[in-house]
Amino acid sequence: MSDNLNISVREIKRIDIELLADYWFRSNPGFFKRMGADKNKLPTRTRMEQMIAEQISLPIKDKNSYALIWELNGKQIGHSNVNNIIYGNEATMHLHLWNANNRKKGTGTELVKKSLPFYFKNLSLKKLICEPYALNLAPNKTLEKVGFEFVKRYRTVPGSLNFEQEVNRWELTKENFEEITH
Repeated sequence: MSDNLNISVREIKRIDIELLADYWFRSNPGFFKRMGADKNKLPTRTRMEQMIAEQISLPIKDKNSYALIWELNGKQIGHSNVNNIIYGNEATMHLHLWNANNRKKGTGTELVKKSLPFYFKNLSLKKLICEPYALNLAPNKTLEKVGFEFVKRYRTVPGSLNFEQEVNRWELTKENFEEITH
């Protein structure tokens, strides 16, 4: 990755909702399948935008989902979010680079590294979990590079947008997070 690129991470704002919804509603079914999702399981766009807005407005301890926006040179290029939040304990992380042009360059790895402090500090986590589709190599490689520990591969329906699939469970404990950031 080029050192002259300015990558940053910030909490989602209302101005980001339309772009995030565009990612979900403008992606083709083949892209969904490669990431282990089924486009037919999406809520309506209006409902998705309402759900995101609701989560943005909630206090951190009351959120069911907590989202971050990824930026490159001041432009939104993706997002990461956590759900299954047990405040003070654990959450499940998801990673999304919106455009193929920003993938396979190391950008995602750097963005994940910059996202971790938000999750561990703001949610007081002891553990962060990520369970990408086993056949989606990019997030699996990224998690390994960042320092997540591979726990197991198993078959499940990992979320409301997913079909039954093999996932790889990766975990990063607070202790390991502190080691890799110092």
